[in-house]
Amino acid sequence: MALPGELELGALGDWARVAARLSAGPAPTAAHRPVWRAALALAARTALLAVLPFFVLIRASVLLYSRYHWPTWAALAGGAALTLVVVTLYASWLSRRLTGQFRFRLVVRRVALPLVLAYCVYCLVYVSSLNAKSEGVRGYYTSLHPLLRMALATWILVDQDIVITDLARRPEDYAAMGLPRNDASLHYRQADGYVHAADLRTAGRGGVKSRLVQAYFWATGFDTLRHVGSADHLHVELPMR
Repeated sequence: MALPGELELGALGDWARVAARLSAGPAPTAAHRPVWRAALALAARTALLAVLPFFVLIRASVLLYSRYHWPTWAALAGGAALTLVVVTLYASWLSRRLTGQFRFRLVVRRVALPLVLAYCVYCLVYVSSLNAKSEGVRGYYTSLHPLLRMALATWILVDQDIVITDLARRPEDYAAMGLPRNDASLHYRQADGYVHAADLRTAGRGGVKSRLVQAYFWATGFDTLRHVGSADHLHVELPMR
């Protein structure tokens, strides 16, 4: 038979456990978790998946060119091949979700390969007049190094207000701009036949947007420099190997 003191101690212990549960509140459930966190996580995953093919295409091409010294077109082909794998996986997953079948070869031939090839051709040959300061600048677009063209055209997809202010130059152009001659300028045609630098307008675009542009080109493997010269602009270049 329990003694009165033991009963009192037991009752106090039970009350302490009940009080602790009440103060802790109900156990968290999915309904109590913040909705904004789930929405933010979903948006982040979606953005990452959307950006990945473009990042792989440009970063892999620049890496093969700059670090492993692949020829220009071989480096671009290597980056495109890796992008083809990514796009194929995306399209195959979507096909399986919609049809229940995993048609890898069919997706490669009819979806992924045409998409990657069409995108590369578009980036290499076209720039809108809205994104070039003048028709002269636009006319020099195909003289720009192919990997820099790919990077510029890709950024234009998300920043349609960006303006290319200068591409190719001659030594006498520096005197015309009131600047000292720069014999090491990558705005000249280099030994491989391409111009390796482009200038982008920063005036009137805000510091945050200019920093984002600079961060993008840095992340994809290009050198950048913000300087004034004849006008405030962002200089982007693909260094010679």
